[in-house]
Amino acid sequence: MVISVPRLVIAAPSSGSGKTTVATGLMAAFASRGLAVSPHKVGPDYIDPGYHALATGRVGRNLDAYLCGTELIAPLFAHGARGCDLAVVEGVMGLYDGAAGEGELASTAQVAKLLRAPVVLVVDASSQSRSVAALAHGFASWDPEVRVAGVILNKVGSSRHEEMLREALDESGVPVLGCLRRAAQVDTPARHLGLVPVAERRSDAVDAVGAMAEQVRRGCDLDALYALARGAGELSGAAWDAAEVVASSPPPPLPVPTLGAAPPDPRHRPERPRPQTPDGLRVVAVAGGAAFTFSYAEHAELLTAAGAEVVTFDPLRDEQLPDGTGGLVIGGGFPEVYAPELSANEPLRKAVAELAFGGAPVAAECAGLLYLSRELDGQPMCGVLDVSARMSERLTLGYRDAVAVSDSALAVAGTRMRGHEFHRTVVEPGAGAAPAWGVRAPERRVEGFVQQGVHASYLHTHWASQPGVARRFVERCRTS
Repeated sequence: MVISVPRLVIAAPSSGSGKTTVATGLMAAFASRGLAVSPHKVGPDYIDPGYHALATGRVGRNLDAYLCGTELIAPLFAHGARGCDLAVVEGVMGLYDGAAGEGELASTAQVAKLLRAPVVLVVDASSQSRSVAALAHGFASWDPEVRVAGVILNKVGSSRHEEMLREALDESGVPVLGCLRRAAQVDTPARHLGLVPVAERRSDAVDAVGAMAEQVRRGCDLDALYALARGAGELSGAAWDAAEVVASSPPPPLPVPTLGAAPPDPRHRPERPRPQTPDGLRVVAVAGGAAFTFSYAEHAELLTAAGAEVVTFDPLRDEQLPDGTGGLVIGGGFPEVYAPELSANEPLRKAVAELAFGGAPVAAECAGLLYLSRELDGQPMCGVLDVSARMSERLTLGYRDAVAVSDSALAVAGTRMRGHEFHRTVVEPGAGAAPAWGVRAPERRVEGFVQQGVHASYLHTHWASQPGVARRFVERCRTS
């Protein structure tokens, strides 16, 4: 199979240069021309893809060579871009920045090479003039395998400033494909973990994306950019397919007693096994809404391929789990921002606790771990785990190599996965009698909790790297 979708990678010399503004604006501008635009984000970021989805009307997807492996970048890209006229890939950090101590691994440059895609460099020109030529020349010549095909100048102050920048870049031989003036209306609010997600400010986010699109339409040569995208090299290979990878993954081992399972909490009455849905599938409820916005689209696709009916619910609004729930997935997000509201929804907290204490499989990552705790910043949570969670001044951030320590609804002990941590909270204690993971970096430690059917941890993982996780989880839904 030959993959020939026109594509561009939008990169920058460093974070804060305006990649998200330019990439999202380009997506929206091309979509307004009637093109089917496939949005992608390099790295583990969950927030930017929400803005990409708003700009294109399609699911924003991540391309992470650390979490998924380099061999999955092109297949995952082809899966997301299937049937599209154009793909726009927003980079991460600076063009050549990747996983710490791992060379180019997981960098925007590596992904661009794996996709054989031209790179457009977004440069914050607010404090420079002729020096921009040296910067562009350095990035374009650093790695001959990376094709830096042009620059978009951002935060240009005046017509005279633009003239000086263009004159300098004429000498460098790097084409100018756009020039954007400073514009406050395209700024998006941020807080302790980055931009505020779309789900929390949808109306304002729609306006912001519209402003980004208008700024890009005025300042960028869209025809030249599309022609550049059409010159991307062909890729060979098949698109990733959830049904195929689930079918070819090893069958889940027979259920084993969970190590370190806590005794049932006497405050909660274990729930009887829930009935199957009419078509014989089990419902896997996935937390969503403003408090739980972090998820990879492939997770739901893998669960569906494994035989589950995936139903989203909002812990801020829904007082009961979806009918027929046999398993629960609670991903990342910002429960710390909504702790009073989550706590006030006592009926749902009790329903979650009953499901968990009844032995149903529950997969909780980061925000999900906080929600299952006894309390978060003094606010009562679900009480599934006997831990206390609170906000912290310290940011925990980085890729992790991990190995499953305990048999769980997700994996057998010894399963190796790569993950990512990104939070400003702590839980005490940090691990249970049966920890979820042993983590190698930055220091050797165990973390997380395996308790009855619960697997809860700070670690974000991408199940495309281990599709057997979804198959095992759904099988546990059937047998619990």
